[in-house]
Amino acid sequence: MQYRKDKHGEDLSVLGFGCMRFTKKGNAIDIDKAEKEIMAAYNSGVNYFDTAYVYSGSEVALGEILSRNGIREKVKIATKLPQYLISNRAAVDRYFNEELSRLKTDYIDYYLMHHVTDVYMWEKLKAVGIIEWIESKKALGAIKNIGFSYHGNTENFLKILNDYDWDFCQIQYNYIDDVSQAGVDGLKAAYSKGIPVVIMEPLRGGKLVDLLPQDAKKTIAENERGWTPAQWGLRWLYNQPEVTVVLSGMNSIPMVEENCKTASEALPGHLTEDDFRLIEKVKEQIKAKEKVGCTGCRYCMPCPKGVDIPGTFRCYNTMYSESKSEGRFQFAQTVGLTREPAFATQCIECGKCEKHCPQNIEIRAKLKEADKALRPLPYKIGINVVRKFMFRKVKTKK
Repeated sequence: MQYRKDKHGEDLSVLGFGCMRFTKKGNAIDIDKAEKEIMAAYNSGVNYFDTAYVYSGSEVALGEILSRNGIREKVKIATKLPQYLISNRAAVDRYFNEELSRLKTDYIDYYLMHHVTDVYMWEKLKAVGIIEWIESKKALGAIKNIGFSYHGNTENFLKILNDYDWDFCQIQYNYIDDVSQAGVDGLKAAYSKGIPVVIMEPLRGGKLVDLLPQDAKKTIAENERGWTPAQWGLRWLYNQPEVTVVLSGMNSIPMVEENCKTASEALPGHLTEDDFRLIEKVKEQIKAKEKVGCTGCRYCMPCPKGVDIPGTFRCYNTMYSESKSEGRFQFAQTVGLTREPAFATQCIECGKCEKHCPQNIEIRAKLKEADKALRPLPYKIGINVVRKFMFRKVKTKK
């Protein structure tokens, strides 16, 4: 197992165990099966285990497994404050104390503000006194490292990153999401500040494995490297020294064994020019199913009316390269749930964007097409309801 350093010089395994996808037995987690998988990973050198308050049963299962095997002090636990449920300072303590109880511990190694999509969410937490709360918990040793997990655009990521002395952060990043969400710019910005980056969705929840187009699967299968689609995705990440930990939601022993082997072999800079050419070919084969030839260059931005043009097109394309539900889900996270609305319906058809598009995309027409597909009536209603909840006023600290 390889290890990379956190901000304070501690060793973190480059492969982290994501605990969101434990196998279920009925409605409950199959804890005996999860224990075998966690211990197989631990015995192969994995020391970073990631869970969250809202991962049903996950914190309890992880706490029980670490406790019964006597390895709590030998591993790092990462879990998350459900910031979207916070309306006052008392709620922060209530959720945190419940998490400690679930995990059978009196401290959290890596604690994150969960699922931040806009700088407003961080400002809301500051208004209830989160900075003072963090400092008090760190002083007591109840939190060792503080960070945030992020789903949103690069601009908001950079604002949050630069607003506080973070110990680490967590982003969605893979060879398809290299210019979306925080993206490579966010990754490099964090690295330049000495902030470790934990990667989630390295394989898009398995979509860069099982749901690859057949021609992409064939391209990979015929390559002399002999690597699986999962190995290509993980190796692309490990090749980058800016990446600290890559999370994988492992739910079988063979998956644990394969991922641990990859994490032991894939050194920074190990990919060749031929390897990068293969990855680009696979990306092209994935994108062949897309509806808009947008490269995410952002020459069309900023829109004078605040429309997230590349974000909208990326999600529209995802509807056809992956699934309609995934594209709409990505849209809700990265476009629909920003503090300032960024919907295509805000377009006044000024045409400024089209003058700067190197792909000569008919942006105004395609935005209408994309919005219709991404926001059918039930989704419009759902996004509006969630927006009202997430951006409600909170009780400020006194």
